[in-house]
Amino acid sequence: MALLPPKNRLWWNEPLHRMEIVWITIAFLWGIAMFSTMIWWHIYGEQNLSNESYRILPEVYAERVEAMIEEYQVGEDEFGMPIVRPPVGADVYLQARLWDWSPILELVEGETYRLHISSLDWQHGFSLQPTNINLQVHPGYEMVVTLTPNESGEFGIVCNEFCGIGHHLMTGRINVLDREAAKAAGMQLAAGE
Repeated sequence: MALLPPKNRLWWNEPLHRMEIVWITIAFLWGIAMFSTMIWWHIYGEQNLSNESYRILPEVYAERVEAMIEEYQVGEDEFGMPIVRPPVGADVYLQARLWDWSPILELVEGETYRLHISSLDWQHGFSLQPTNINLQVHPGYEMVVTLTPNESGEFGIVCNEFCGIGHHLMTGRINVLDREAAKAAGMQLAAGE
């Protein structure tokens, strides 16, 4: 019994009880099953983002973001944040810095974009709500995610890595237009639509 101390103080030399062998076997097989499930889910789960990561100087990244804003800006929100509407299939840039995500992106539902994300100052967390996309964003690294929005609406970006006193204010936005709204806005869609 395990309630009382063993009679023989060299308990590791005692033979295993049949029930102990059964539970060790069950635990071992469960561990193998969970490990195999992780491998299977990684390959077939269709949940992992296809991403790339490159080293980049924050100043160079900021220049790319500013160039994109200058070329594709269509307006500003009530707080002066630029709203950018890049062409379908374009490389789009999003930057994190204390304490905002810039710019606001307007994308088209069902179209594919290459979303570049980097930080200009500290480590930040990129959490796209209400979807379950979470990334760590580091200064000096540019993460590229191939993104195809499958529903229209407004998606919030939240920093989920504590980055200082204004962390709770660090939000951003991606607006996904449905195809009809994109046509009405004069956007050129893929396949000549």
